[in-house]
Order: sequence, then structure tokens, then C-alpha cells
Amino acid sequence: MAVIFIFIDGVGIGKSSEENPFYNHTYESFELLSAGNFHNGGDQVTEAGHIYKPIDANLNIEGFPQSGTGQTTLFTGENASKVIGKHFGPFPHSGIKYLLQEQSIFHAVKEAGKKPYFMNAYPPIFFELSERRNRWSCTTLMTKSAEVRLNSTEEVLNEEALTAEIVQNAWRERLDIDIPKITATDAAQRLLNVVQDYDLVLYEYYLTDKAGHNKNHDDAERVLKPLDEFLLHIIKNKRSRDVLVITSDHGNLEDLSVKTHTRNEVPLFVMGEGIEHFNQIESLVDMKEGILRSV
Repeated sequence: MAVIFIFIDGVGIGKSSEENPFYNHTYESFELLSAGNFHNGGDQVTEAGHIYKPIDANLNIEGFPQSGTGQTTLFTGENASKVIGKHFGPFPHSGIKYLLQEQSIFHAVKEAGKKPYFMNAYPPIFFELSERRNRWSCTTLMTKSAEVRLNSTEEVLNEEALTAEIVQNAWRERLDIDIPKITATDAAQRLLNVVQDYDLVLYEYYLTDKAGHNKNHDDAERVLKPLDEFLLHIIKNKRSRDVLVITSDHGNLEDLSVKTHTRNEVPLFVMGEGIEHFNQIESLVDMKEGILRSV
């Protein structure tokens, strides 16, 4: 058994309005995950093997939630916004980096004698800039601190990792890196192949947050279509004993009328066997423990 953890940046539960891309278009994966209730006030799902519920991302701090504190909270189980007294991002604040360096879910999985894996890959230029500036995202700081491999070109070519946009266009078109184009279904199957060798596999999709900041419906559809295909293949083809967990760090894309993040609740989707303990999760703070109980 393994946990497949898909972290989707910047997706909250929005209103049934024209400014919500999930209202304007039908994305089959989100329809399945939410049983057609992916909107404010929609019914929760608490069936055997399937949970959908809203959870809090505001963390009892005023202002708009940010990625640095939200993701740190999500991956460590500590209220990072409360630690520094504010929301902060997109990178982790110096006052909370120790949480990712010492107390992350990757650290806990390894301490339990099990194997975590970060599915994302980064181009060589990312490593050059990050090392020079000593500026790492929450996921990459957590991964390197837990001595888990950070993937690059070799792992993509070996079909062991995925690029940020799922279908491997940007590296080839913008960075002139010779990797093949794949479909979102190919990418999903690649992840499912990798899952067989690990206990926790994390994949991060952050283009949703970027599209939300752009306030552009075409951008939103461009990033949601491959995500939809990717998730749909995982939902339909994962092993029944594996647990699929999907959540976000804050709202954004669900309301294209504003450029900022939102204070909307974020979705928690869970599919798999023995997942009843996820019903007790109320906020990002609870996510680490919920996942650890499933690994």
C-alpha cells in the first residue's frame, strides 16, 4: 500500500459564478472527486473509500494565506503562520525553515522505516540559481533536508519523474532540453509505475496558482485540462489499496475576479481503503498526521 499525495497550489472552493473556472467548465476528475459538489455550500462526501470536504487554510491569522506558510503547515503539521505571526510566501520565511528541515512528513516517513519520493523534476538552471541564492521552495527544501533525491533531466528521461507542467513542453520549448513530449495520461501512468516502489509519492502542481494570479480564463483552462486528464487516469487506474490524497495550500484560481489569493476553504479529496481517519481533518495543520496514518 502507498499514499499518492497530489498537492495542487492555489485552488479553493469557490462560488457557482462565472469567475470560477470549475463552474464554467466541466472537469471530470473534480466532478468524480467531489461527487459534483465542488462549490461553496456543496455537500461533503463521507463514503467508504471516498471523502470530500472543505478544510481551513487561514490558520487563525488575518489576511490572505500564502504559499510559504501554507505549504510549511501542510507538510509539517505545525501552524507556520502562527509561528511567525503572519502569512508569508511564496518561499518559506527564515523563521519557519527549521520545520521543513527537521519536522517534515518526509522525515517522519523515513523515521518510520518507509520510503518517500518526490515526483517532480527540475531543470539544471533551477539548481544553479537555488544553490547560488540559497533560496528553495517548501517542497524542495523539505526533500533535500530529508536526504530524498531531487530529480532532474536524467530521471525525466528514465521515466522516473515529471516536469511541473505534466506534459514536458516547457523544458524543450523554453530551455532547449531534449526531452520528449508526453500526454497527461502518459504522465499519470508514469507516476503509478513509480508508486509501486515507495510508501509515499508526492507530486506538486503549481501552475494553477500562476493562472489564478493572471485572472485569465484561457490560462485557467490551459492548466486545468492536463491536470484533469492526469487526475482522471490516476483515479481510474490506481491500485485499490493505495490512498489518493489531494489538497491545496490556499484559494486563488476559483475566483478570477481578483488577482490575490482568497480566504476560501480548500478541498480535501481522499480515495482508497481505510481512510475514515481523514474525516477528522479540519485544517492544513491536520494533514501530516492524516497521511502518516495511511502510509
